[in-house]
Amino acid sequence: MTKPCLAPLDHITPLTFQVPERACDSHAHIFGPYSAYALSDDRSYTPPENALERYLAHLQRIGFTRGVLVTASACGTDNRSILDALAEQPDRLRGVAVTTDDVDRDTLIRWRKAGITGLRFNLYAIDGMAVYRNGVGLDTLERLAPVMRDLGLHAQIWVHAPDLVQLAPRLLRLNITLVIDHMGRMNASRGVQDPGFQQLLRMLKDGDAWTKISGADRNTNRYGHYDDTDEFARQIVAANPEQVVWGSDWPHINYYEPVQVPDDGVLLNTLARWLPDEKSREQVLVFNPARLYHFESR
Repeated sequence: MTKPCLAPLDHITPLTFQVPERACDSHAHIFGPYSAYALSDDRSYTPPENALERYLAHLQRIGFTRGVLVTASACGTDNRSILDALAEQPDRLRGVAVTTDDVDRDTLIRWRKAGITGLRFNLYAIDGMAVYRNGVGLDTLERLAPVMRDLGLHAQIWVHAPDLVQLAPRLLRLNITLVIDHMGRMNASRGVQDPGFQQLLRMLKDGDAWTKISGADRNTNRYGHYDDTDEFARQIVAANPEQVVWGSDWPHINYYEPVQVPDDGVLLNTLARWLPDEKSREQVLVFNPARLYHFESR
């Protein structure tokens, strides 16, 4: 039995900038109610229930209109809660699902019509060891890539940036839209000259990938301020501002110490440093996610 995670904070620090209309939180999870959507028995963490209504309250609290729900590893390949959320909020929400390679084309077509715009693949490992259970890996992605390409589904890649040096050739051969999670989920202490982070920047510059300037709380060594992640985010935006989105990663699972649980207001206020003008914030929070997640096409 895994240790229960702490709940997200129920308050936020006031924002230092005006959130643009139609802003999108491009990475979040929902859990439960567990009477209807049970967690996977084989999981790495146990989050508290935070179902759709709490996520919608989170969006209201931060002043956002839209959101992208990602099936979390604790849910395995059970995407029902997200599919039901999309049915309830078809104009406001999109989804990223997790599935095995035996999924049939008709199912993917149905999901695509429901608002699933991508599939997530867990390549996140440290020193060759998988960090989370229930990951669907690169072999599955390679088998699913042709149908994903046909249906316009992107591949959301959860990967440790240092591994991109080795993995990039296989990923780029797939010829599908790639979205790298959490700035490469790399600790800030490695520095922006890390070869894997530089590989991510090249992929962005060449238009071969998108990334999420999310996960400052995951990559930092300075909880509560996150300024050691600033240069990473700034270089990402400079590399290709048209292929960058931001996500809260609410409800901030897998935290067990109160000092580590993020304040969503503080997380959002990093954008005042990373995107210091209204036009750049609108690009990352509104126009880019509308294009990547097909909000305007429904």
